[in-house]
Amino acid sequence: MEKAERSSQEILRERAFFHWLYNIEGIGRKTIRRLMDAVGSAERIFNLEEEKLDLLLSDSQKRKLLEARGRAKIRQEYEAIRRRGIDLYPASDPLYPKRLLPLPDRPEAVYVKGRLPEERVPAVAVIGARICSAYGAYMAEQFCASLASAGVCIISGLARGIDGIGQRAALRAGGTACAVLGCGPDLCYPPENRQLYDSMIQRGAVVSEYPPGTPPRAGLFPQRNRIISGLADLILVIEAREKSGTLITVDMALEQGKEVWAVPGRITDELSRGCNRLIWQGASPALSPSALLEELRRLSALSWKRPAQKEAEGRCGQPAENGTRAGACGEGLLTEKATAEEERLRTAILNALDFSAVTPERLQEELRASGISCSLPGLIRLLMELTLEGSCVQEGNRFCRKMTQETLKW
Repeated sequence: MEKAERSSQEILRERAFFHWLYNIEGIGRKTIRRLMDAVGSAERIFNLEEEKLDLLLSDSQKRKLLEARGRAKIRQEYEAIRRRGIDLYPASDPLYPKRLLPLPDRPEAVYVKGRLPEERVPAVAVIGARICSAYGAYMAEQFCASLASAGVCIISGLARGIDGIGQRAALRAGGTACAVLGCGPDLCYPPENRQLYDSMIQRGAVVSEYPPGTPPRAGLFPQRNRIISGLADLILVIEAREKSGTLITVDMALEQGKEVWAVPGRITDELSRGCNRLIWQGASPALSPSALLEELRRLSALSWKRPAQKEAEGRCGQPAENGTRAGACGEGLLTEKATAEEERLRTAILNALDFSAVTPERLQEELRASGISCSLPGLIRLLMELTLEGSCVQEGNRFCRKMTQETLKW
């Protein structure tokens, strides 16, 4: 017990010294990595003799380090950020995200407000247009709500548009989310997402490689994208123009060996051109949340548990028979019985649709009136599948039955 306590104190000391090292002007990520590889800890770097510093630093870097050493208040400065709810995890720390360690350009430390999800929890990076369409907003809500309900952590950038919409939906669904910022962890950008920022800290985490107080600057946002993709098991793109900042994250994800999925859209929609091109280039078409969940299970040998309140529910929010869970609409592997139930739902949906377009909410009411119950995310997934199959037609956020030659003859 005493040994474990000493170990905990050593970890805290190293975080405090790393916070000092990380904030020395002129000593960047690559230099810090070189110093850590050579010396082994930030505390040893602090105590390093000047002769050895000559071998590791340029003259200007050595001068700045010695100046920072002379005015350092290691413990006080670190305790000051901890009082603001911020922790620092160097790459050598047991709480540093393991998914980031293999990256050649990893951040040498991350500042965190809130609590990072457990390493075994699957994560999906959801990215897209800042100025999105109603279709994009709808897809972000439905995908993120379904994934979060299944226990997946949603990673994004807290930006306007798809990022914020998806993360709000994840939190409303009772899931967890993690935001990677292009500024210090103590600053909310954009300011209109303040409520989301606060909720993220309570239900997940806000992460930044930049020290507290770092203002948002245009050059910082492309750099943070490698962390968004690095923290995720796969990447989901929902709406992107052909020349979009979103595609920077996609390029970084591909360099990291991550799989990219894209929500398809109409070829006439400018906001769907980036996604459609990604699919043409080999990205997987994201036709339903269940497809992503299948892939997450394939990518990881570890299983995860759904939130406790979901465990007692069966498919589409109904109690499962014999105490087992058959899987939910938009969630996970379906049993043979669940597959048969899905076919029954598909038939019921087609029978309920006519040639006047209706919203999914209205269709859900009509199904309930006929004694058929299904969750809204599950209904939307089936509508999207039926649309892609050509059985029904989407008009904005409404759906109707597709006219056939037989219909036209009648």
